[in-house]
Amino acid sequence: MSFSHSWIEAVPAASVSIVTAFTGIAWWNVPPAMVTAETVLVPAGAFDFEPTGEFVEGGIEIDPGDRPVVFRHPIEIMKFQVTLSDYQRCVSARKCDAPDTRSADGEAPVVGINFLDAEAYADWYSSLTGEEWRLPAPEEWAYVAAERFAGEVFTRAQDPSNPAIAWIRRYEEQILLDREPDPVIHPAGHFGPNSNGVADLGGNVWEWTSGCYTRIEQDSDGNSLGAPYQNCGIRIAEGVHRSYMSNFIRNGKSGGCAVGTPPDHLGFRLVKDAESSSGLARLGRTFAKLMSL
Repeated sequence: MSFSHSWIEAVPAASVSIVTAFTGIAWWNVPPAMVTAETVLVPAGAFDFEPTGEFVEGGIEIDPGDRPVVFRHPIEIMKFQVTLSDYQRCVSARKCDAPDTRSADGEAPVVGINFLDAEAYADWYSSLTGEEWRLPAPEEWAYVAAERFAGEVFTRAQDPSNPAIAWIRRYEEQILLDREPDPVIHPAGHFGPNSNGVADLGGNVWEWTSGCYTRIEQDSDGNSLGAPYQNCGIRIAEGVHRSYMSNFIRNGKSGGCAVGTPPDHLGFRLVKDAESSSGLARLGRTFAKLMSL
């Protein structure tokens, strides 16, 4: 695994000088350099996405079908999931809670992570780097995952007008129900890159996204009946299949709202907002970081 420049090298010299003038803190007193995660830039484009949530018509859950999604800007995403050693830096800074993991391999993905842990890390990492990092939206994760995206498998109703859909669903469900759990926490890169060059998607670590559980009732013409119900205490984790998990759950096998076979492990990776790398945004975060010392 390779890394880009260190945090201190990423801060423009002019910014360091200005911050020093305001705070009286010399640049050499900045905390030890932190390497930044290797990222992949996935080009802008469009794809058909099976939306998240529960769609109900006449009291019966239905399959809403795929819907077009367009990304007008590239998506910059971490090539690997956040590792244990990466996450432990946040724990050492007292900005993250310790994970529930049995692995001691710092280069393996951090697991035993709930949604709130992942959010705390994103906030800390953003402050440290002077850039805006966040969990991907489900649509972003699916687009980046490409051929490794599975999405909904267990929860969609049959389409009476097309029995082939029901047969395919049952076949996919049976494969996943027969899938053997993989409790081993493999090193980063174990499952290899996908066609976009992003590693370990669809492996045995499900990844938290920013998506909330939603329930949408609609009429026979596909029109929504009232406002959608949304519960952000339940979040979406993507992996071998989509899972709806309570945001405080660290172990998918312990409960939550997982559908189908529970996730082997829960971890995460982050995406970077392009506009966050502007000079003023970086300077503001750098100033806030040094003021907190």
